[in-house]
Amino acid sequence: MTTYEDVRYEVDGPNAVITIDREKRMNAFRAKTIEELIHAFKRAWADAGVHAIIFTGAGERAFCVGGDVKQRAETGDYGPTDNGLFEVAYFHRLIRDVPKPVIAAVNGIAIGGGHVLHVLCDLSIAAEHAKFAQAGPRVGSFDGGFGSAYLARVVGEKRAREIWFLLDQYDAATAERWGLVNKVVPKDELLAAAKEWGAKIASYSPTALRFLKHSFNADTDHQGGLSQLAIAGLDTFAQTDEAKEGAIAFAEKRQPEFGKYVQQH
Repeated sequence: MTTYEDVRYEVDGPNAVITIDREKRMNAFRAKTIEELIHAFKRAWADAGVHAIIFTGAGERAFCVGGDVKQRAETGDYGPTDNGLFEVAYFHRLIRDVPKPVIAAVNGIAIGGGHVLHVLCDLSIAAEHAKFAQAGPRVGSFDGGFGSAYLARVVGEKRAREIWFLLDQYDAATAERWGLVNKVVPKDELLAAAKEWGAKIASYSPTALRFLKHSFNADTDHQGGLSQLAIAGLDTFAQTDEAKEGAIAFAEKRQPEFGKYVQQH
């Protein structure tokens, strides 16, 4: 795979810049997008000239708004791939496992599964207009793995629960104050600022950085098991009327009717 449909890949000096290129769908990912992202990240891993990976989205509206809910409402899944799998949990692990710092350049809305992706990156730099939020319970979905457990390590338990239970959107200044992002810059300076970080990283010992990244990850690697458990549960939940109601309501641009699904135990 040397050409991509949903992703752009370029190398600029010591940086590999990987862009989700589905601007018309707010950079929502389908299964093919994840498949191509996995290939692109491994490509950057294998390139000895790449010292940092910059992960961003096309345009200025969105970094990524998560899984393509419209497709899920239409087909019941996230579409075909070459190997037949939707490997989003594997991609989460790959962001952590690639032995080079991954910098999220958040160029707009990071919501739902897109919010999880930026959280998993080693560093996040955001444009001033960027917004951050979760959306799962609104559309009949959830992330019981890295997207919640690791988020709590980043911003604390109370903030993580607020993000998931209230589903409000937070601006870049708030995200920086909470430690959700490392830095906020004007939108026209975003990519240059990320590349500057990558260039600085390239001046340091790659072996030392590799050990440091794995050391940081070691404390939370057990959450990978939670992630697999959550994906298995989500696969089952997605087939229920409750989950389908969330996806269909989103596609129909109406409020979902979840009241009848309240459990008493």
